[in-house]
Order: sequence, then structure tokens, then C-alpha cells
Amino acid sequence: MTSGTGSGAGDTGSAPGGTGGGTGSAEGGTRSAAGAGAGGGAAGAGEAGDVVRQVARVILLDPDDRVLLMHGHEPDDPTDTWWFTPGGGLEGDETRAQAALRELAEETGLTDVELGPVLWRRHCSFPFAGRRWDQDEWYYLARTRHTGPVPGPQALTPLETLSLSGLRWWTSAELSAAHETVYPIRLAELLRTLLDEGPPSTPVVLAPEIV
Repeated sequence: MTSGTGSGAGDTGSAPGGTGGGTGSAEGGTRSAAGAGAGGGAAGAGEAGDVVRQVARVILLDPDDRVLLMHGHEPDDPTDTWWFTPGGGLEGDETRAQAALRELAEETGLTDVELGPVLWRRHCSFPFAGRRWDQDEWYYLARTRHTGPVPGPQALTPLETLSLSGLRWWTSAELSAAHETVYPIRLAELLRTLLDEGPPSTPVVLAPEIV
């Protein structure tokens, strides 16, 4: 994955394929990105098929309330792209919170992070890299004081290397106005509610996304 400097408001390395956000398209609906193991919908180590993969994902906000998203694509089709939140599957006996921080550090290089509560939970099932992935995802709120370019990936699996192409910060307005695919598909709406109302008192269970 490249993390260049990119262009556009809040861009810390926009990937090929777009500078706009997106509310997410229904097609491909739950592929939270190259990331079953990258923190998205389907890359990296992890079980597929009948096993429901336990995943921790991160809604990382900077001091300006921009959210960090990663850019992914099908390994064999770089034109099939989407944006998604950092995170990935649990390893060993780690907790979801530990997995969230580890994945964030591996995928973005950011460690100056304050992990907050679980915002949302969802089940998703989707095809990626020739396999079907079933995931139980928890989305954590996190904050960072980091305002400069994102360091970029520190440790990627071979599949992540093939399917990840960048990362950048997005404002709420950019997500609401753009047309690219973003997962979860209601992220623009969910982010706006989060910024307006604060974290929910208990995690919100999102509708399942099955593709």
C-alpha cells in the first residue's frame, strides 16, 4: 500500500481510484475492503467458509473530526475498488480492543491513539479473492492527536499487499458528497450522527450486509 501525500482536503495519501468519499454502493455491499485480515472485509490470515470471523474495526478521528479510511481492491481486478476502516481479525487470545489497536498500528503506523467505546456491531458476508468471508465486526471509536501525513503500513500479509493501495483522511462532508464505494455502506450517515450526538450509550447493531 502506498501512503503518498495525495491531494485534496485532508488527503494524506489518496489511493488511485478517487478522492471522494461515498456512502457505499449496495453492490459488493459488505466487502469492508481488502481487509478480512487487513481490517477490511477480506484480506490476510483468517478462516473463511463456515467460520464466522471475529473482527475489530476502528473509526479513527483526528482533531478536526476527519476519519481515516483505507483504499482496497480485488487482487485480480484493480478497477474494483472501495474504501474501508482499519481493523482486522483477532489473533490468539487477544481481546477485540487489543486487536483494534494492533491492526491500526500494523496498517497505518499510528500508535498515539486513545481507544474509546464500541459504536456499532454488524454481521457481513461477502466474496473476496475467490472466497466467501463471514464476519462479526465491532467498530471502536478512537482518537488521535496526529495531524500530519499518516506513516503508512508497517506489517501487511501477502494478500493485503496485493489488495491495498492507499489511505487518507475524510471529512464528513466529503463522505456525504462523494460517490465511491465505502464500507460500511452507511458510514457517511453514521459518522454524521456520531459527530452530532456523540457515541451511543450502547453499541448500535447495524443491519446485516450479505452479498
